[in-house]
Amino acid sequence: MGWAWRREQWAVAWLSVAVLGAALVGAAGAFEEGTAVYIVTMKQAPVFHKRLDLERFGSSRVAGGGGGDTPSTSILMKPRHGPAQPMNYGSYLVRLQNSLLKRTLRGERYIKLYSYRYLINGFAVVITPQQAERLSMMKEVANVMLDFSVRTATTHTPEFLGLPQGAWVQEGGPQCAGQGVVVGLIDTGIDPTHPSFADDLITDSYPVPAHYSGICEVTNDFPSGSCNRKLVGARHFAASAITRGVFNASQDHASPSDSDGHGTHTASIAAGNHGIPVVVAGHHFGNASGMAPRAHIAVYKALYKSFGGFAADVVAAIDQAAEDNVDIISLSITPNRRPPGLATFFNPIDMALLSAVKAGIFVVQAAGNTGPSPKSMSSYSPWIFTVGASAHDREYNNYVVLGNNLTITGVGLAPGTDGDSMFTLVAAPHALKNNVASPTEMSLGECQDSSHLDEDLIRGKILVCSYSIRFVLGLSSVKQALDTAKNVSAAGVIFYLDPFVIGFQLNPTPMDMPGLIIPSSDDSKVFLNYYNESLVRDETSNKIVSFGAIAKILGGQNPNYGISAPKVMFYSARGPDPEDNSLANADILKPNLIAPGSSIWGAWSSLGLDSAEFAGESFAIISGTSMAAPHVAGLAALVKQKFPYFSPAAIGSALSTTTSLSDREGNPIMAQRTYGNPNSTQSPATPFDMGNGFVNATAALDPGLIFDSSYDDFFSFLCGINGSAPVVMNYTGNSCSSSAMTGADLNLPSITIAVLNQSRTITRTVTNVASDERYTVSYSAPYGVAVSASPAQFFIPSGQRQQVTFVVNATMNGTSASFGSVGFYGDKGHRVMIPFSVISKVVHGS
Repeated sequence: MGWAWRREQWAVAWLSVAVLGAALVGAAGAFEEGTAVYIVTMKQAPVFHKRLDLERFGSSRVAGGGGGDTPSTSILMKPRHGPAQPMNYGSYLVRLQNSLLKRTLRGERYIKLYSYRYLINGFAVVITPQQAERLSMMKEVANVMLDFSVRTATTHTPEFLGLPQGAWVQEGGPQCAGQGVVVGLIDTGIDPTHPSFADDLITDSYPVPAHYSGICEVTNDFPSGSCNRKLVGARHFAASAITRGVFNASQDHASPSDSDGHGTHTASIAAGNHGIPVVVAGHHFGNASGMAPRAHIAVYKALYKSFGGFAADVVAAIDQAAEDNVDIISLSITPNRRPPGLATFFNPIDMALLSAVKAGIFVVQAAGNTGPSPKSMSSYSPWIFTVGASAHDREYNNYVVLGNNLTITGVGLAPGTDGDSMFTLVAAPHALKNNVASPTEMSLGECQDSSHLDEDLIRGKILVCSYSIRFVLGLSSVKQALDTAKNVSAAGVIFYLDPFVIGFQLNPTPMDMPGLIIPSSDDSKVFLNYYNESLVRDETSNKIVSFGAIAKILGGQNPNYGISAPKVMFYSARGPDPEDNSLANADILKPNLIAPGSSIWGAWSSLGLDSAEFAGESFAIISGTSMAAPHVAGLAALVKQKFPYFSPAAIGSALSTTTSLSDREGNPIMAQRTYGNPNSTQSPATPFDMGNGFVNATAALDPGLIFDSSYDDFFSFLCGINGSAPVVMNYTGNSCSSSAMTGADLNLPSITIAVLNQSRTITRTVTNVASDERYTVSYSAPYGVAVSASPAQFFIPSGQRQQVTFVVNATMNGTSASFGSVGFYGDKGHRVMIPFSVISKVVHGS
């Protein structure tokens, strides 16, 4: 009780921001024409960087200017949870920011929304472009950037990932897995009443981690007592949205409460409680668990149902999460457009996350749902761990068996029709009451209104409805169609897919009566052809005399297992990583890996509006890279628990080098290539589809070798971008010395070369985090490339490092990407694999 009271009392101070928000709502019209939200960063060091300077750890020395992290502090970092920098320095920064605004914009109108002070020293402010220009000219100011918008991008996946018999066993079982680790989620909030986040199920010692210093915001819809030992902190950030006038207080909620459902879902995937019954539409679908069921959750709400979110609010959330000392940040969000400027890496969100990594926080981000085109990646920077989406080995399929003996697969968490009886099919436009409406009215074909339908004609038959784009947009719903079917006493309902619904992932939908949705446009055509050809019409009037099509529905409430999985889903964003808006390729592999993202069960908010089909339910099954990212955030918590002093790069390396490259049948992982009928166009996945491969949680807890990188390495990489010195100075406050480092030179657990001009020498440094071992280096060269490695064998004692050099030569000209791999095989069983990708190849003299 004392802990909860202390945090909730602190929340009273935070409510001053909520009061500001209320004032901004009232003044939404004051967001005058010609003004916009700008993010301003200042040159003076933020709180965290000042603390590092004072501790003489990770000092302000930069690449080429005096070194950086020593080897002993790179992987086995000093604990970052030291005494916090006295807050008077943070208050001093805020005073400097306010003074700058008053001096520069004396007597003029502006609204300051946020003070950033922990990871970056800066603020968000509503001003005109002319005022922004004047601020940018002040000597204290490093950078001024226009705010931009962002968007959002389980019962069985623990078993599919092997956790109950593998990683959880190593951590002491699900009752211990992840304990002491705080996962911070920047999303749409959380439903604190959900049993996935309760702590009264836990009877043994389960203290709030001492290093976590966050608070639990208290509002009318997020009352005192909402946080506990599981949900240790919750706040919301909406000042930019409120100022723009897009915030709908009745729907979006100025509190950590989740009115969307997305945030509750992702939080439960990462760290929801173990063994929570999943009951939807009255049917029990199993028991749910997060990947790290004993980890703690901290929520930073910066996304909203009505509009998505804005960078100014997201940066404020990142800054606060870092100040609160979370261990992991999970972002199931991506920008709505590729960041403008010199390089994609230079944007406020990625640069704030770079500071978070410097603070020892592992950062996970969804790759985006913009696949399957090349260069569709929406997560860019090498310090961010980017996750694509795969299918797993569970499917919920039901079937419709037609009178011509054809069987068509559907989706629907629904029972089947009674026994083996066949039922007559009647399409809604053919069952209208006389002269009440036009059959061309779209909502009638979608079965959204029973008042126009002839109950006597439909009773005891299967009602046929159209699934159009209006369902995708939320203008029509399956639930309403089911109500219509019940009102007219239908025996069941079948939805056929409108041909305009392309590239939309149809999730299994709960139905409390026999029903299904045909998810394939081709199958929908087959179904409609059978239906139409079976109609008996009057030869003179062409009116329907009788309905000849019959069918039965086979239920889909029980899952099918053993399909070829994993495979990369069509919507999962692909590499190569775009370095800038000209779509030049970066020497960086994205995504980093893939994880389950298709048809994932997760907790659902009681207020959730994101999926109308699950309104009022406590669980939902949805798909996207948004679901894949929290899987990895939870698995990273298991790695962090076992190796508490691993750097963020070391955690990422452990996850990356231990992946699986084959599906459950031992075949290469496949990638879907098109929106329409994606399973018919799949081909073997490349590293630009799946990164290092499919995550293997158990193997990640015993990686053998680690590829580590520090903040100074990433700084040198940014300095190596042509013309970047002023931009790097603006974002970091540090000057670049001469640097020729590229992404290929970073010590990443992959090798990616965008342009191989004749020859290139690449080095990688591995560190042994297991016992003494002898390794053999083996490689498969990409097509059109010759590779040599030195040394080919090495013995490495525990805790020591070994550098391996690769000489890479182009043997042919070409612009098509080719792929290989490098393997480090230990004599004690460790197998460390990294992908090798080369895009353009140029041979001298050709």
